[in-house]
Amino acid sequence: MEKQSTIRGPMGPYFSVVVPTYNRLDMLLRVLDALDAQSGAPETEVIVIDDGSSDDTRAALERRTQERRQALPPLMFRSQPNGGPGRARNHGVSLAQGKFVVFIGDDTVPEPQFLAEHARVHVQSNDDSMLACLGFTGWPPGERVTAFMDYINDYGLQFGYKLIEDGAIVPFNFFYTSNISIDRALLAAHPFDTIFPAAAWEDIELAYRLDALGLKIRYDARAVTRHYHPMTVDSFARRQYTVGKSGAIFYGKHPELAHFLGVHELETRTLADETQLLRLRRKARRGERFRLFAKNEVFETLMREHYLRGLRDGLEELRIEN
Repeated sequence: MEKQSTIRGPMGPYFSVVVPTYNRLDMLLRVLDALDAQSGAPETEVIVIDDGSSDDTRAALERRTQERRQALPPLMFRSQPNGGPGRARNHGVSLAQGKFVVFIGDDTVPEPQFLAEHARVHVQSNDDSMLACLGFTGWPPGERVTAFMDYINDYGLQFGYKLIEDGAIVPFNFFYTSNISIDRALLAAHPFDTIFPAAAWEDIELAYRLDALGLKIRYDARAVTRHYHPMTVDSFARRQYTVGKSGAIFYGKHPELAHFLGVHELETRTLADETQLLRLRRKARRGERFRLFAKNEVFETLMREHYLRGLRDGLEELRIEN
């Protein structure tokens, strides 16, 4: 890390960067190298939680931890049986000493001013424990980015950065753990719910609970990470089905969010049949391949169909269990 600022926490580092990881060693190392290269960052520690990887993550991180015992920022590494990102983040928070926890993904590489920007927002708020800072997560420069990838990053399917303004206080559903910082003590008192099996809704569910307590989320577009995880129409459709199934779990915990989660749509609309779905998929793939033919409404409609199918199946599973 380049020269740090003088900002630190009352009893230790100012930031604890928590990175859950699962079978993404090469990209994780890029994330850690980028954290080492931060400019003007406050005193920081980095905590990596391996969520039961089957690749060489454990051996590589144990070696890296030993090799840089005297380096800054200090690196802590722990492994756990596979339990999902919420459990891994809770594990990291339990080890953290920082005033604030910064969450990033093992595929979101921070730019050099990333930590300095998060610190700027918190310092300007007088370290308000009920203020979180959301940064911008975008696709890497120089990588091939399709119209579909731009859409899911900009308009709410994965992220929704075109829907918010720099410096604004944003709603709870913009609590993106690819790039956010939040008070550690608040997280310790209100952890992620580990009932969610996949990386879907577990962060927004936490934010919903914290929103009721008065949490505010301020958006800083200059706190940037780059998301090295290209998506296709087909891969994201599978993801949306999983998100739908997790949405059923979210609804089971908070039935007052039925409309927000789309439960009403299962009662008021008929899902597309297989012929209609195939036609939508073909149009979406064409727009993915050629920007000239890209239509956001096609992308939105196709992904909503997959989300609602997951939601329907998840709700049915909950009914059987109950």
